[in-house]
Amino acid sequence: MKLGQIVVLWIVTVALSLSWPIGTFAQSKRETAQTVYFASSGNLSLDKYFIDLVVENLGPGFKVKPLPTHSPPSKKNAPIIAIGPKAFARIYRSTPNTVMIGTFVDRQFMDKYATEQNSRITAIYYDVPLLRQALTGKVILPQADKVAILASYVNRNSYGALIEQLSAYGLEGKVFIVADKEQLIPSVIRALSYGDFILGTPDHDIYHPRNIKHILLTAYRRNKILIGPSQAFVKAGAIASSYAPFSAIAEKTASHLIYYRENEVFPAAVYPDAYGVELNEQVARSLNIPLPERPRISEAVDELLEDTLQGVLDD
Repeated sequence: MKLGQIVVLWIVTVALSLSWPIGTFAQSKRETAQTVYFASSGNLSLDKYFIDLVVENLGPGFKVKPLPTHSPPSKKNAPIIAIGPKAFARIYRSTPNTVMIGTFVDRQFMDKYATEQNSRITAIYYDVPLLRQALTGKVILPQADKVAILASYVNRNSYGALIEQLSAYGLEGKVFIVADKEQLIPSVIRALSYGDFILGTPDHDIYHPRNIKHILLTAYRRNKILIGPSQAFVKAGAIASSYAPFSAIAEKTASHLIYYRENEVFPAAVYPDAYGVELNEQVARSLNIPLPERPRISEAVDELLEDTLQGVLDD
């Protein structure tokens, strides 16, 4: 072999040896992107809006795709964002060992899945902590000192911790049990006789479309109000409800997914970090209740929570 041929062969060999690691590195880098699937809520507009917010918070290290409907995901252990309780329950039934984060689900729903014992599933709660809802009522009615809570028989023992928390804010709480549908109005009347307002809860046996009209009319006739349990009930006639904005849910969802990529387990299910307030100004006018501005209500609730927490830390 001539010297010129040897030189050419050496140059080609060196070039190949240099290009191989670069290509391999690029391929390896592509493979490190975390694949995430999402299971639809059935509302395509909501799905797109929410997933776009999640993607903005995740950054370029993730690929978010719709969950295949007829075949399992190609990526083993790829986390799934379940949008809504129906999506979560459907995926959990079909693949109980899946890695999944529930969104737009309330704590009562997720309690059935014992997330504390299973680091492969978690959730960002959609409902509002009841203490925050109660303080929303306190900000709207500064003179209020008693909170009434309606509870189905099944959930009658679910509010002990809340009632203990209320005392730090100058509030007392009492639970009124609704044993069956015939007892709804008598229980509401007793609750209204005791409380300055009724605190709505995620108790689906009580707060559903068949009951809400009767609860609200009974309260209205006695010049009392309902706080919560969600934005939907404000439209129906509750005076106010705190709620978690989509952006806050998306931000927390992204942070849980990032944690999973780094640790291969999920952190515990949590509430979002930020809340807004929905108001029914027509109801407020009818009852001659002056309403603070929406942002001021949220800020006042945050201040109450922070002040009490700081007091506990100082002690």
